[in-house]
Amino acid sequence: MSGNVLKDLKPYEVFKFFEEMCQIPRGSGNEKGISDYLVNFAKARNLEVIQDEALNVIIKKPGTAGYENAAPIILQGHMDMVCEKNTSTVHDFEKDPLQLRIDGDMIYATGTTLGADNGIAVAMSLAVLDSNNLQHPPIEVLVTTEEETGMGGAVALNPEHINARTLINIDSEEEGKLLVSCSGGLRARTSLNIAWENVQGNFVPVAVRIRGLKGGHSGMEIHKQRGNSNKLLGRFLLDLMSAVSFDICDISGGAKSNAIPREADVTLLINAADEAIVKEKIQEWNNTFKNEFKVSDPDVNIEFELLSSVPSKKFSNDTKEKTIKLLTLIPSGVQTMSMEIAGLVQSSTNLGVVAIENNQLNFDSAVRSSVKSLKVDIVNQSRVISETLGAEFSTEADYPDWQYDANSNIRKVFEKVYKDMYGTNPEIVAIHAGVECGLFKEKFGEIDMISFGPNLYDVHTPDEHMSISSVERSWDYLVNVLKEIK
Repeated sequence: MSGNVLKDLKPYEVFKFFEEMCQIPRGSGNEKGISDYLVNFAKARNLEVIQDEALNVIIKKPGTAGYENAAPIILQGHMDMVCEKNTSTVHDFEKDPLQLRIDGDMIYATGTTLGADNGIAVAMSLAVLDSNNLQHPPIEVLVTTEEETGMGGAVALNPEHINARTLINIDSEEEGKLLVSCSGGLRARTSLNIAWENVQGNFVPVAVRIRGLKGGHSGMEIHKQRGNSNKLLGRFLLDLMSAVSFDICDISGGAKSNAIPREADVTLLINAADEAIVKEKIQEWNNTFKNEFKVSDPDVNIEFELLSSVPSKKFSNDTKEKTIKLLTLIPSGVQTMSMEIAGLVQSSTNLGVVAIENNQLNFDSAVRSSVKSLKVDIVNQSRVISETLGAEFSTEADYPDWQYDANSNIRKVFEKVYKDMYGTNPEIVAIHAGVECGLFKEKFGEIDMISFGPNLYDVHTPDEHMSISSVERSWDYLVNVLKEIK
């Protein structure tokens, strides 16, 4: 099953399993194949395995000699990945393997997300389970599903399947930083019923597209102030509405609510006499956006294309105006900064997806905050905006925050081992992103947790890449941590 691109990399055992996983489609909601792969892995090694109805997989391995009576440890990650690709990339995430490539110290997938978030956690865990020479306490590997779309696997997990009360989450993305706290969040949706009208008269059909944005993880990279294609499109349309008459036939932007959207498209009907004005407006906004985002998104661009055929239906004028107002008013970006931890985003929201479905135009946002009341405040703002404009509002996948534990024993072990290995202390951090630890705390009660991982870059985008040398160091770190726990 394994490919051969990573065969010469070290640690061999980790990259071997990572490459095997890259052959199996595993987008959120499409985890049956990878879940079965994990079950077969366990059965082939005579390890105890549980596969639940949510396709979560738990694999248990006894402690090695001298560690038989040690308290068990959970190694945890999620099997699903965000499926993003460049517009020009031909790739079917439902069936195609990822096309891996090595560039210096980095591993990429050609034109698509790499899935190192969080495939590397699973690969490391499998390497521990597969080893006959590592020293470690009893291990319970927990691999969850649908983490990227609301942590569905963690929500569905039966805590009775897990005995350990110390958990090592391998879903962090910066080496040398130990994650000890994270924000909570939820998904918010505004749904506008579309009133369609037949197109009558002579119009020029045009496509306007936002391109060239970097995007990124809506938690880890929201502070970088990168352009949000949906919000930029709303700004352009609001201004265009004051200059010329036009109709909207189609509109879309973004792919995942937890990814800062990189692209947005709208199909317009304009009068032939207004074509020059529309082009002038596009140039004006190109200049504006390139000035505003010259540091974060220097390649931002608004594209204009004349289309060959006129669509048969368009939004009513009321639907058009409400669409533009919602794009303008729905909050997105950093909302508050922490006053306790310098540089930490406290709350944010990301208008990640705009899409037509079943005669409704849906606006999907990922809301995050380390303070529950602020999360509620953002939701209430969006609710009032939606209801004021006659749209429906709903939320789902609400998950709790994970608060810092000053008395964490596993953190002390990680700190000791890191200092023994490198002669310095690791950085203790809280992040503005959701990891499953918050749900595990709620589900298990008293549980000691920490999160770490190798260097990953541009996750949730087609530029996602992972440092080879960082994986090797992180693997050595994990091995030494497990050896330390008796």
